[in-house]
Amino acid sequence: MDWHVWHDDYDLPDSFLGRRLRAVQERIRIALNGCPTGPLRVISVCAGQGRDLFGALSTHPRRGAVTARLVEIDSRNAAAAREAAALAGVGRVEVVVGDAALTSHYGGMVPADLVLVCGVFGNINDEDIHRTVAHCAQLCKAGGTLVWTRHRKPPDLVPRICNWLETRGFERQWLSEPEEGYGVGVHRFAGEPQPLTLGERMFTFIGYDVLAQRDGTT
Repeated sequence: MDWHVWHDDYDLPDSFLGRRLRAVQERIRIALNGCPTGPLRVISVCAGQGRDLFGALSTHPRRGAVTARLVEIDSRNAAAAREAAALAGVGRVEVVVGDAALTSHYGGMVPADLVLVCGVFGNINDEDIHRTVAHCAQLCKAGGTLVWTRHRKPPDLVPRICNWLETRGFERQWLSEPEEGYGVGVHRFAGEPQPLTLGERMFTFIGYDVLAQRDGTT
């Protein structure tokens, strides 16, 4: 899979990715609207080209308060994210080229006001989703917002992900309707942030195409 070319479908308004992107951007705007005054920390796991975050921030009045760290392994996507940050007028942005699964990349930026785990849960196995959910309590501040995505192809794992999050102290704020075909979830962290354990791996990125072949769904 060429993950740089994969992003091209975001430019098609009626595509699955285009519709999901608009939903995520809207939820980011709403989350930022509800944040207290003052500086805001944002982290994005497997950030890609940062279209979700910077598309939401480009016209948002709080963009000047944001300090963001995006972690993305594809250097071409990372370069596109830096360009998008500049165009959106978001100055305090760090785009790290590296494996987003490694907790060490988030040191000094957590707990964050907004945590984006978009395009991750559909590309890793169920055990790693559960493990990543557990780590979200180390990434998100008390009262902070987690925005995440997962496709709704059978077997639909979205209800289980919600349950896993809610047993970890996250409260459901919004969930896209099943008929949309994509799953976008928003959870507020009502628990106490756990210290970040450095040097751990949250997941192994496999890719939805490889997972589908493995499961015999293609």
